[in-house]
Amino acid sequence: MCVIGRSRVVPVWFAKIHHRTSTPVNASSFLGIFTAVLALFTDLNILLNLVSIGTLFVFYMVANALIFKRYVPVGPTKPWPTLTFLTLFSTISLVFTLIWQLAPQGKVKAFMLGASAVVAIATVLIFRYVVPQANKPELWGVPFMPWTPCVSIFLNIFLLGSLDAPSYVRFGYFSGLIVLVYLFYGVHASSDAEANGCFGVRDGQDLKELIEV
Repeated sequence: MCVIGRSRVVPVWFAKIHHRTSTPVNASSFLGIFTAVLALFTDLNILLNLVSIGTLFVFYMVANALIFKRYVPVGPTKPWPTLTFLTLFSTISLVFTLIWQLAPQGKVKAFMLGASAVVAIATVLIFRYVVPQANKPELWGVPFMPWTPCVSIFLNIFLLGSLDAPSYVRFGYFSGLIVLVYLFYGVHASSDAEANGCFGVRDGQDLKELIEV
């Protein structure tokens, strides 16, 4: 909350830090109260599923972003090979998950799972040898690219497939609310802040406006 408050996606009030402890007191207080109220009036299993779906979705997006950043050059380039691979691999992982969850036990299920796994591995191999890495880190980066993030993508989709349908409905409501806040407030506030040159704390800017006195 503090970081996105500095970028004005949410009100800058959330970016205020305490003058003595140097902690984001407003963001911490708001999240603590909001979480406590939510936990008080919500069933524990519902909360656990919401936390799980949110966390797994974030991990899934991070793994995709890692591949995109490593394989798409900076500048006016065509990202379609990488985007096509990410879409195809996610689709194969989803098919594997649906077969695991819905298909009846038997040889047919085992064959379909094996075929999906072979196709997924072949897809990663083709991408690895056809699309070169465009941005290699100088000091340290995620090893065994693109295998490591691909394993993360597969596991996150597989675990997301174990959650119940009402959890996705609730997640959709929360996501829709966040998108509305971003569209009707965050976009305009961050654009105005960038135009006025008051974006957070960059290039040694003064911290006084973000300090709670």
